[in-house]
Amino acid sequence: MILPTALVLLAIQVYPALYTLVLSVQTRRPAGWEFVGLRNFARLLNSAAFVESVGHTVVFLVGYTVLTLVAGFVIALLLNVKGALSRFYMTLFFIPWVLADIIVGVVFRLLVLPDYGLLAGILQNPALFPPNGLSILTADAARPWIAGFPFPPSPAMIYLILASAWRALPFTTLLLLAALQTIPTEVLESARIDGANTWQTVRKITVPLILPTMVVALFSLTLGGMNGVGMVFSLTSGGPGNSTEVISYLLYSIGWNRLDFGGAAALSLLIGLVNLALIMGTLRITRLQHEAH
Repeated sequence: MILPTALVLLAIQVYPALYTLVLSVQTRRPAGWEFVGLRNFARLLNSAAFVESVGHTVVFLVGYTVLTLVAGFVIALLLNVKGALSRFYMTLFFIPWVLADIIVGVVFRLLVLPDYGLLAGILQNPALFPPNGLSILTADAARPWIAGFPFPPSPAMIYLILASAWRALPFTTLLLLAALQTIPTEVLESARIDGANTWQTVRKITVPLILPTMVVALFSLTLGGMNGVGMVFSLTSGGPGNSTEVISYLLYSIGWNRLDFGGAAALSLLIGLVNLALIMGTLRITRLQHEAH
C-alpha cells in the first residue's frame, strides 16, 4: 500500500540527496568526472566569495527575522482585537502570502528601477537623500566592508530585507495570532484588575505565554530566509556588485552560472547541515511546548 509513496520519495528525495553527496567529492574534467575527496569543501571554505556570502547572509537574516517577527507581533495584537472589520483586514493583509517570491521580487524591482521606477524620482532626489540621491540597483549602492563585515548594509540589502519581510509577514502574523487567541481571557482580565497597563500586560503576560510560538516562528523565518533564492534572483541578482549575494544565491551562481556542480554540491551539503540543525531545534521547541501544555 505504501509502495507508490515510497517510490516517489525515493525518486525526488533520496536519490537527489545521494547524488549530491557523490557530486560533492568529484569535479568535472575534459576527460570526465574525477574523484577529488574533500577538495571541493576546502576550496569553498577558503574562497572570498563564500566568506562574503556568509556575512551577507547573517546581515540579511538578522534584519529579515527581527523586522518580520516584530511587525508580525504588532499586527497580530491589532488583529486580535475583535472588531467589525477584522475579517476584512485579515483577508486584505494575507494577500502577499499567496504571491510567489519571483513575482514579489519583480514588482519590487519595478518600483526602484532608475529610469522609470515608481519610486525612482523620490529615491534619486538629492533633497531627500543627499548628496546625490539614493540608487538601489546600481553599482554606487554598494557599501565597503568595515572590519571584514558588511555593515552598514547597502541600500540594496535593506530593500531586499523589506521586500522579503513584506512577503513573509502574513504567515508570521497568522502564527502569532493563533497563539494570542489561546491565551485565556481570565488571565488578561486579572492583570487589568490588578492595575497593569497595556505595555505591562504585553511584556509580562502575553510575550511569555506565546514565547514558544515566537521561537518556532523565528526558526521558520531563519530556515526560509537562508534557503530562499527567488527573491534575490528576481530583485537584485546578488548585486549591485555582490552586496546582496547571500549563501543561497551563491549556491545558484556556482551551480548554474559557473557550472561548477562539484562545488555547488559541497555548498548544498553545508547548507543542509545548517538546515538540519534548525529543523532539530524547531522540533525540540515544539515538543517542549506540547509537554508544557
